[in-house]
Amino acid sequence: MRRVLLPLLLIVLFSLNAQAETYRISGKATYADNTPVALEYVYVECEPGIIDCYQYRGTNAITDTYGYFTLILDVDAEEDDLDIQLSLRGENVTHTIDISKHQNSNENQVYQNIQLEQNPPPSGVFMGFGCVIVLFTLVFISVILRTGRRLTTKQGRMEFMGYKQAKQLQCPTCNEMILQHQLVMHLIVEHDMEPEDAGKLTGTVMRRTWSEEE
Repeated sequence: MRRVLLPLLLIVLFSLNAQAETYRISGKATYADNTPVALEYVYVECEPGIIDCYQYRGTNAITDTYGYFTLILDVDAEEDDLDIQLSLRGENVTHTIDISKHQNSNENQVYQNIQLEQNPPPSGVFMGFGCVIVLFTLVFISVILRTGRRLTTKQGRMEFMGYKQAKQLQCPTCNEMILQHQLVMHLIVEHDMEPEDAGKLTGTVMRRTWSEEE
């Protein structure tokens, strides 16, 4: 019995394979502005209720950098004139399987271009460049506002013109804040110190200030 069934099974399988034909759909995918849809998947989808199409559902091919793609299907003679949907970025284009046209083609393929109604998404380069411009504008405005606030004060105007306020030191005797270049005179006049002692004490205060800044 097995010797009879095995040849029959092989004959059936061979006949099914003989009926199937490689069917190539080639085309170019473009956006509404005719720029190519690069590196995106084209999927085969089916209209609701068309059961014969389901065996091809999910078949896909990716477009190249110029938008060209080729889908390869194994079709039977019974599926001639079958409508399938080519889906790309959420939009569908109907393709009708035409076996005779495919067989008569010198390149063994049929052509089906896809033009989307949508425009291409913003380029990442331009988006990054736009973000840089926005950031630069915000920083520039912030600098202008800070400069404007400084110019409203006398000290700010002096610093803007290059004048820097003299550093103040705390008098070690009375704890009063004295301009650095006036501390020696302050110790001599206000605290009756000898010039040499006033100079040494001022140096000590200045060195302490430098160590605290470090």
